Amino acid sequence: MLRRRTVLASMAASVAAPALAQTFPSKPITIIVPFAAGGPTDVVARVVGERMGKELGQQFIIDNTTGAAGSIAVGKAVRSAPDGYTLELGHVGTNVANGTIYKNLNYDLLTDLVPVARLPQNPMLICSSLEVPAKTLKELVEYLKANPDKIPGGTAGMGSGSHLGALAFFAATGTTYQLVPYRGTGPAMQDLVASQIKVMVDQSSNSLPQVRAGKIRAYGITAKARSAAAPEIPTAAEEGYPMEVSIWHGLWAPKGTPPEIVDRLNKAAIVAMQDNDVRRRLEDLGQDIPTPAEMAPAAFGAFQKEEYARWQKILVAANVKIE
Repeated sequence: MLRRRTVLASMAASVAAPALAQTFPSKPITIIVPFAAGGPTDVVARVVGERMGKELGQQFIIDNTTGAAGSIAVGKAVRSAPDGYTLELGHVGTNVANGTIYKNLNYDLLTDLVPVARLPQNPMLICSSLEVPAKTLKELVEYLKANPDKIPGGTAGMGSGSHLGALAFFAATGTTYQLVPYRGTGPAMQDLVASQIKVMVDQSSNSLPQVRAGKIRAYGITAKARSAAAPEIPTAAEEGYPMEVSIWHGLWAPKGTPPEIVDRLNKAAIVAMQDNDVRRRLEDLGQDIPTPAEMAPAAFGAFQKEEYARWQKILVAANVKIE
């Protein structure tokens, strides 16, 4: 009798799984974003979420949960019901670097969340307020060296993309500046435009519109080649300071989310990334779109592990940690 019940239960589960995927979603889906509205991660979430919502026939609600460089938001996602109705959209800082920086996280970034889809990535722009006298990257480096640790520069907090960009900038140029933490690069950018801070190494999707508007100055891009969205901006390597840093984004679900639902969400994300309007909007901000193969949950999970190991070495060497 016990064996018969076990077989029946297994059969019921095999029937229920496809049915669950077919009926999902039946209500709005929340995307937890670790940073304030208006920043680059928020922009990705809104652009991608809007198109995924159309594909799935449900609204995507953006929940901006700020603080502690995204670790609060990620923890919130980890504790959410694993039913596909709560997702987290983060990046290399929130879902990789924080695992090394924060020694007392009560979750594991590699096991307590399920990779859903890899999303766009973009290089960083080395920028300053218009009050900074430097006109070239070499002049900016000389300016910072002449004023060691006196120039305020913005970040979205320890472990954020702008913090990782700053660390790479320090290593490549032999300079430092005061790291002023914000609850997102949106607010930090507002202060850069207002010259409340003077320097920032920021994602191009956040900084490029301000450069085009003539509100801040860009010195170089942290990529192998110039961006098609801004070919007039030289690479940092062209200016004599080789550094390659790209901030990639991703979508995760709480551990235990049914694979059928993860697959459905992944397919919707791929449709969004292949949409011509979405691609234009993101590429115009300097974002690079991953291929469908790179977006697959298994491929994305493997990529995340590789990045975790890479940044762990960098952060340990820089002694960046929060107890």
